[in-house]
Amino acid sequence: MKKWNLIVDVENCTNCNVCTLAVQDEHVGNSFPGYAEEMPKHGHRWIEIMRKERGAGSATDVAYLPTMCQHCDDAPCMKAAPDAVSKRPDGIVIIDPVKAKGRKDLVGSCPYGAIWWNEEKQVPQHWIFDAHLLDAGWKEPRCVTVCATNALQSVKVDDDEMLHLIDKQGLEVLHEEYETKPRVYYKNLWRYTSSFIAGSLSGIRDNKIECLEGLEVQLVFDNENVETQNTDNFGDFKFDKLKARGQTYQVQVIDKGKIVKTIDVILDQSINIGEIILE
Repeated sequence: MKKWNLIVDVENCTNCNVCTLAVQDEHVGNSFPGYAEEMPKHGHRWIEIMRKERGAGSATDVAYLPTMCQHCDDAPCMKAAPDAVSKRPDGIVIIDPVKAKGRKDLVGSCPYGAIWWNEEKQVPQHWIFDAHLLDAGWKEPRCVTVCATNALQSVKVDDDEMLHLIDKQGLEVLHEEYETKPRVYYKNLWRYTSSFIAGSLSGIRDNKIECLEGLEVQLVFDNENVETQNTDNFGDFKFDKLKARGQTYQVQVIDKGKIVKTIDVILDQSINIGEIILE
């Protein structure tokens, strides 16, 4: 059977928050029996965009990570309240607004922090994948229809086809260690979860400092070459998609086949070594 999945491209998200506003526009002041009670005007962000800044100085980038209910196949909230939370045949998880009344404990059951407590209505709430609209004939959720950068894509396919998409697009899930089997997948997740080592090479020629273009730089870990690059026309290099675990890397500058400079870097987070001046 075909089931709903959401694909989030982290590289395309610009933090415009239009998806968040679309959810609020749909649910604030509107109750949809069997799907969701009305959303509070303030305090709830059923789609919340997280921000992460990497690096420093001239080597800085920012990534935005849209988060929401992951509509897990093995959802902890369903285990906590099987009478009030259910998964539809199409993969969408629904917290029944009547049966879940007073169940504030469900907020803590979600490891992703995607369940919100409505104090006024005394009910836990989440992003329902706009199931009420899909059931009414919509082809995709509102958040997808309003996304100007194509950071969000909804697909309704069978599990085998989804596995093909995962492999083809290099999709990942948030916190795989939770083992909840989420139906929200992320593309270019490394922009948010990985770290980089960057720097710039320059040299002194005729008493002037000039950028060194085309110089070979290699990244070494545990005596093995991780990656080799050549500096660009500004003398810059950047090794990305690294895991920051407090381990020591060596950045080695190669000139005419010889190592002319070695810099030890302890990678706790993305780091900009800055300008490296070669004599």
